[in-house]
This record gives sequence, C-alpha cells and structure tokens, in this order.
Amino acid sequence: MPSDSVLRIVWIYPDLLSTYGDQGNALVLEQRARRRGIEAEIVHVRSADPVPDSGDVYLIGGGEDRPQILAAQRLRKDGGLHRAIARGAAMLAVCAGYQIMGSTFGGEEGQPVDGIGLLDIASFRGQSRAVGELVAEVDSALGLPMLTGFENHMGVTSLGPGVRPLSRTVVGTGNGDGFEGCYAGHVIGTYLHGPALARNPALADLLLSWRVGDLPPLDDTRYEQLRQERFSAVLPR
Repeated sequence: MPSDSVLRIVWIYPDLLSTYGDQGNALVLEQRARRRGIEAEIVHVRSADPVPDSGDVYLIGGGEDRPQILAAQRLRKDGGLHRAIARGAAMLAVCAGYQIMGSTFGGEEGQPVDGIGLLDIASFRGQSRAVGELVAEVDSALGLPMLTGFENHMGVTSLGPGVRPLSRTVVGTGNGDGFEGCYAGHVIGTYLHGPALARNPALADLLLSWRVGDLPPLDDTRYEQLRQERFSAVLPR
C-alpha cells in the first residue's frame, strides 16, 4: 500500500503522447481504486516538468513520430521514471510509449532512435501499418482473461531475454511475431488502445494490485457483456 495511503497515478507527457485517448487509462485506474475505498489522485506531468519518482502507477500513451522522439529524449535526461520503477512502482506503456521503453525505435524516416532502456525490447518501422481490432491470450502467469483493444501503428517490436510476451495474438498484429506486448517485473508494454484499461478492467486491477495488494472484486457484469459482444464481432467463427 502507498506509504501515505494515497494512490498516485502519474500520467506522463499528456502534451506529447495522448493521441488515441490513452489518458482514459488513468481515469479507469482512479475510479476502480475509489470504488474500493482507496484514495487516489492523478498527477499530470507535462514534458517541461520533472517526472516524480514517488508515484505508484505510471502511464504513458501513444503519439506521432516527432513527439515520441522528444518524449524519449526528455525521459532519458530526466531519470525520474527509472528511479520510480526501481523502487517498485508499476507502469503501463502504450504504443509509442511502449516503443520508447526499449533500447531503440524507428524515427520519422525509419532511422533508429534511442529509447530509455527500461524494457529489453527493440522496435523498428515495419512495411505496412497495423490497424484494427486486436484480441490476444494473456500469458498464464498473469492470470488474466483474454485482452481486447485496437491497434494503429507501423512498429515491429522484438523481445529480448529480459522480458516475457504479454500475450499471444488471436486477431491482429501486435509485435509482429505472433505476440502482443511484453512485461518485466511490474512494467507492461502494449500496442492496445481503446483505452486498454477501459476494455480490460482485469488488467487495470492487476496494476493496482501490484501497489496495494489483494483487491475486493467489483461488479463488472456490464463490462463483461460489452467484452463478449466485442469478441463475438471480431473472433474468427
């Protein structure tokens, strides 16, 4: 549990990386915490501000090439995110934010750009854009149901030995190798938009549990109805 009993959800660089509504992930975490009686607050960290290392769950979203490059440069110089993860914070990085977490990613012309090295991955620009619904079966070690979301990227991401695939793709492209996303410790990277945590509340609860421990269940009947409708619409028959 956070030492001062306030769960701090840190939304990194909303002025650079918030193209596809990924800020909704912060709202979902805040509301699911509060529904359980856990006091929570969202801390917005703009690109001109230092990243605090005292947060509990860190989020970063998707964006275009130039903002992605600028975000990577500032995060490398800042160091606050690395310190936060080292002290046990959890993190969800989406799309461009996911690529930034690795050693390199593809720039505006496909040239390699340095990431921040928080995850053992490398990304580059693929030959075609992956756009559409994505469904994936989660690594059994995480104990989560199937994930759903949408993807819109040209990235191809290779995983090193320091990470595990988050899930295996059933529909969609994901990393480009049959898997979608990755995780290491309490850090998750994914190409899922939607926002991801709105469409996958169990994933939101996993991030929360990494900071506050076991969580009482919530009534997610409506969520599950919507998820099943989505699966029925996109899964092969």
